[in-house]
Amino acid sequence: MDILSDILDTLNLKGVFYFRTDFSKPWSVKVPEHKQAARFHMVVQGQLNVRIDNGEEHSLTAGDMILITGGASHVLYDTDYEKAPKLETLLEDVGYDGNGVLVLGDGDEMAKTKLVCGHFTFRTAADYPLLSELPKYQIITESERASNTMLDDIIKLLIRQVYSKKLAIEASVIRLSEVMFIELLRMNIDKAENLKGVLAAYRDNQIGRSLGLIHASPSFPWSVDRLASEVGMSRSRFAKRFRELLDMGPMTYLSEWRMQKALARLHDSNHSIQEIAKLSGYRSPAAFTRAFKDRFEVSPSKYRQTMT
Repeated sequence: MDILSDILDTLNLKGVFYFRTDFSKPWSVKVPEHKQAARFHMVVQGQLNVRIDNGEEHSLTAGDMILITGGASHVLYDTDYEKAPKLETLLEDVGYDGNGVLVLGDGDEMAKTKLVCGHFTFRTAADYPLLSELPKYQIITESERASNTMLDDIIKLLIRQVYSKKLAIEASVIRLSEVMFIELLRMNIDKAENLKGVLAAYRDNQIGRSLGLIHASPSFPWSVDRLASEVGMSRSRFAKRFRELLDMGPMTYLSEWRMQKALARLHDSNHSIQEIAKLSGYRSPAAFTRAFKDRFEVSPSKYRQTMT
């Protein structure tokens, strides 16, 4: 089983195309916080300054992009960020309806800042160590792209599609952006110090196999003894190694993953609470409801109501 695909499918990764821009100086825009989203801004032409809500500032040039994973608010600007209008206000003021190019100002075509912007959303309450441990932002320079041919090819194709005038192009842009996010995620895993344990767990012959078993059959009545036996380790060695790599025990991981699968089923299926309890590995709906409420502070039925 491809664990990463299972994770992203369950957490309901979805790409959303914002806009492409033609910004003439002076310009600025404040992008609001969105906790369940990761945003990207790609510089096609010109220069982009980004100020993140913690005060950090970065300058990007053509070919660079920034991925802001934690949903933090941030300001995009040319020279001055202090009076940046909110994104919603700006879109309303210029009458942008989501189609075509977002234009600010009317300057020299060659001096304009051209961006491709979009974001990725995840299901409400979706959580996983791979996502929660990601750095709050990542800057990918043109030279870094060149060293990762798969990512570079996807980005180039994405830009070509965004600037294409063919019909029904938005769907392909969204799919490409999702593939781009997965490649960025793989790059992050390799680079981020605090994700080395997660990466090592996936690559570890025995712990990786145990994760594959859990993801393939999350409703199975797994125990530490059973998982250890399946991967050829003693119970104590297995539990210790699992915790070292993932910072949680096997049963905690299993319980958390079952809850994430339950969220997905409550949102995407017509299964009854009783059926979801069984599919989530619980012997009774009451036990499932207690565990769900302990984790999300709302009952499964109430959560489902908020999704309708």
